[in-house]
Amino acid sequence: MSQPMASGYNPIAVESAWYDWWEAKGYFKPALDPDNGKIKKEGQFVIPLPPPNVTGSLHIGHGLTVAIQDTLIRWNRMLGKTVLYVPGFDHAGISTQAVVEGRIWKLEGKTRHDYGREAFLEKVWAWKDEYQARITKQMRRLGGSCDWDRAAFSMDEVRSKAVTENFCKLYEDGVIFRANRLVNWCVHLNTTLSNLELEKIECTGKKWIKVPGYEKPVMFGVITSFAYPIEGSDEKIIVATTRPETMLGDTAVAIHPNDPRYKHLHGKFIKHPFIPDRKIPIVLDDIVVDMEFGTGAVKITPAHDPNDYACGTRNKLEFINIMNDDGTLNENAGERFKGMKRFDARGAVIEGLKELGLFIETKDNAMVIPICGKSKDIIEPILKPQWWVNSKPLAEEALARTRAGDVSIIPKTSEAEWYTWLGNIQDWCISRQLWWGHRCPAYLLCIEGEPRPDTSDSESWIVGRNMEEVTERANKAAGGKKYTLEQDEDVLDTWFSSGLWPFSIQGWPDKTSDYELFYPSSVLETGWDILFFWVARMVMLGLKLTGKMPFQEVICHAMIRDAHGRKMSKSLGNVIDPVDVVEGASLEKLHEQLYAGNLPEHEIEMAKKGQKADFPRGIPQCGTDALRFALCAYSGGGRDINLEINRVEGYRKFCNKIWNATAFAVLKLDESFVPPATVEVHKDLTLVERWIYHKLNQAATELNKCLAERNFMNATSAVYSFWLYELCDVYIEAAKPLTQSDATRKSAQDTLYNCLDYGLRMLHPFMPFVTEELWQRLPRRPNEPMESIMVSSFPVHDPRLVDQAAEDDFALVFSATKTIRSLASQYNLQKDVDVYISCSSNKEADILGGEVETIKALAKLIKNLNVVRNVKEIPAGCGSSILTSDSSVYLDVLGNSDIDLDAEIRKAEEKLAMANLNVEKLKKAEARPGYEKSPLAVREANAEKLRLTEAEVSNLQLTKELFAKLKENNQK
Repeated sequence: MSQPMASGYNPIAVESAWYDWWEAKGYFKPALDPDNGKIKKEGQFVIPLPPPNVTGSLHIGHGLTVAIQDTLIRWNRMLGKTVLYVPGFDHAGISTQAVVEGRIWKLEGKTRHDYGREAFLEKVWAWKDEYQARITKQMRRLGGSCDWDRAAFSMDEVRSKAVTENFCKLYEDGVIFRANRLVNWCVHLNTTLSNLELEKIECTGKKWIKVPGYEKPVMFGVITSFAYPIEGSDEKIIVATTRPETMLGDTAVAIHPNDPRYKHLHGKFIKHPFIPDRKIPIVLDDIVVDMEFGTGAVKITPAHDPNDYACGTRNKLEFINIMNDDGTLNENAGERFKGMKRFDARGAVIEGLKELGLFIETKDNAMVIPICGKSKDIIEPILKPQWWVNSKPLAEEALARTRAGDVSIIPKTSEAEWYTWLGNIQDWCISRQLWWGHRCPAYLLCIEGEPRPDTSDSESWIVGRNMEEVTERANKAAGGKKYTLEQDEDVLDTWFSSGLWPFSIQGWPDKTSDYELFYPSSVLETGWDILFFWVARMVMLGLKLTGKMPFQEVICHAMIRDAHGRKMSKSLGNVIDPVDVVEGASLEKLHEQLYAGNLPEHEIEMAKKGQKADFPRGIPQCGTDALRFALCAYSGGGRDINLEINRVEGYRKFCNKIWNATAFAVLKLDESFVPPATVEVHKDLTLVERWIYHKLNQAATELNKCLAERNFMNATSAVYSFWLYELCDVYIEAAKPLTQSDATRKSAQDTLYNCLDYGLRMLHPFMPFVTEELWQRLPRRPNEPMESIMVSSFPVHDPRLVDQAAEDDFALVFSATKTIRSLASQYNLQKDVDVYISCSSNKEADILGGEVETIKALAKLIKNLNVVRNVKEIPAGCGSSILTSDSSVYLDVLGNSDIDLDAEIRKAEEKLAMANLNVEKLKKAEARPGYEKSPLAVREANAEKLRLTEAEVSNLQLTKELFAKLKENNQK
């Protein structure tokens, strides 16, 4: 690089240009075998990016997704594989329509109906274009090495063709069918929801809940009892309900056939107090009724309750829908209540019952309230003709293939949930009453002169891939009669399209070259919270439509919460844009961002308070590399991550440490330096060089193992420890004297270069920008063919670098260094210390004698260091500490003028007495009868303790004598 290296690390400067250069070089594209254009012999690795919703910008959870996935992508690319990371975006039907509707209402006071379907969809497309561009910019800022030429959108032409094929194929195979069933209806959004899209509010008793569309909160958590008059008598039967308004849709009261209290009511009828012409039978049902619960009588509303629906089916009851789509009651609820909003009708029904003397009581009742995860509206069970997927056979195949080992799911907790959910799967309602999404490719066949067909019957519909196919099938069904076709107004569930993602992004249903080369994918990495929303549906549809498991492995990452463990929420002000962590954001900027959404003013003010409490000085600038590394370091297999920005900022300092280490190396590798072609292990390597190579190899081995096991926490720990504690803290310090000696300079430079080169490569998957910047600052090896670190080879285990003897020997050097620093601290000595190491072992003397300069460089306070064989060479007045059973460290403490010789003598005597006592205890233990039968490991450990303690006694005795001798000399 031509520009001089900056004096300090600046993430914004470092990250400004590399991404565009990588992309221009084509490094994000899958590298095929140049000879045959197929997958390289090293194998392939494909990840489909879980497509972010175009509802808004990415949040920190998406940052975690990119950090983990791109780490795997870059690692596998450096391993030489053909690698593809496919980006994309999801239209997110309900969410996007809701956010755009909320925006135009907030800014213009209009609804989608004011615009009409086509004009409203134009606004949604404009929103999609804006936020797709914004998300793309964020993804690039986070370093995601995606092939952007393959970017997909769930409603683009290719994906729309796949959705149509999916619907038609499943319909033709009898998997998709039409039925009038209970659905989860969100009044506020005016659409059906699946069970997975619901949230729950638990009530232990009376609770007031704010419901969209109501000025005042609505009371829940109570149960109301009332009486139904028995036809033809003065008798009444008491029932209870948590939803009194549903009694307007009651079509039966159920009792247990064996309940003696009601034997006389078998076959009787009930008079509806508000709808006189409705005849309500008393039915016998031993499933829905528990004789021991309540009165033993249960009101049945088949069209508005799942349990009652089943009861109505069993007993062939009438299904009466009393509710309009907007949550008002219809004519079936009776003239008195028609047109009322559902929860207003609740109070009106209770008042009416009181007027008629039929009200009994209202009391607290524990219950669970289902709500819409998007609007927070109370879900209403309503009968609607919809399209359904018969999921059971699809789930059975998915389970069989999972048990056969076709896919692995980690962590194990998610795998267990996978089996449970698929084993209890229900039919999947795929109709959504929205405008934004894929229109159902189904057309109602209306034959001229005949009654309007039953929309809940599959046979009434013509399904086709295009109008030519639809027309051909309609002509055949109409048998020559005139007809019209009406396309279903509904759109399909978003997950029905995203469930095709791994193969639709490769061009399916067409057999494209990408489909042949890159499907199935290698890994599907996502949050555990959408394991069933999305992953299960991809597996079921992938197996059904392609015959293949769509990926080999599923990794479920944790949910990111704030530092207090709270779920991220816009109203709490704790939702974090990853780019704000990368570039930094003032508190004022964080406040301004709140106005970009649809939050009401009072929630904006609440969010501002939350931001001020969590980020009083804003969010510090941390850089992409620090953020990615932190997010991977947090990923240890748990279900939640409590993110602390201070920790991310700490990894920015780690980047600075790497920067400074490389800057030092550049100074030490002068212009004449030529890097070695490879790492060479030769006989002239010093102990510290052998040791750092051994540690480098250990780190590379552990790193590859952890990444293969998807243990990102331990992977980051391995490379962090090597850089910080072994390369920076030890070798770089030890290399300073080595590079100043002609005898060791070239070898020490080679070792320094190799460690930096390989160390940067090991860091690159986590920290792509700073590693590229620094790697480009290093001189290139003579035979290095790669222009970028991201396509260089990744360090792997090298048996030539294994050197356990070096690690064992250097442990003695470490111990000596730590002991010297500890002793110096005890005596308040900070520089120019004279140190003596006494060795009775030739081996230890040789090791320590050969590493004098290393120990001096690491300790940083030694003036003179002498390794002696005879303790008589140690001068009077030395403090000491035992190093091993054969070696001790002595410091000349005369540099401390405040030394109290009497106190030092007493200290030595006290320690000596304790040491002698320990020797005596150990000898008594060895002398016990039967000791020789103790386990060998115990006896060896005790023998070593005895050797060390006896050495300590000798050391303390000498220390006492040396201080006493100094005292005597001073007195003369």
